[in-house]
Amino acid sequence: MNLTRTFFVAGCRIFRSSYIPYSRAYAKMTSDAKRAKLTVEERESKIKPLLEDGWTMVEGRDAIIKQFLFKNFNQAFGFMTNVALQAEKMDHHPEWFNVYNRVEITLSTHDCGGLSEKDVKLANFIDNVAKKLS
Repeated sequence: MNLTRTFFVAGCRIFRSSYIPYSRAYAKMTSDAKRAKLTVEERESKIKPLLEDGWTMVEGRDAIIKQFLFKNFNQAFGFMTNVALQAEKMDHHPEWFNVYNRVEITLSTHDCGGLSEKDVKLANFIDNVAKKLS
């Protein structure tokens, strides 16, 4: 019996007689490029526009941060909900802080220990949601 064959059972993959939830198996199969730190050239082309749009580098670590202000708590919470749903789809979750109408978001990819393409994509999504709400 070849134990390296992949079988699907109730949303799980079976590898060598062990169960791994499909989402984790899929996450492990994503390319290293998606988890790799941005190169100097990529930083110039992808991070620089974010910095011009209000994101700033976090001192002492390879991360970006931005503060968003809304009219009230409901609008801030709605914004956070939109971001949370997208972050879950991307399997890339931000660090954030919320007090009443203020939301502060920090992005960095823990798998690679710094900024990656995932941070750029999520930051652009976040900015678009914030613009729609303001």
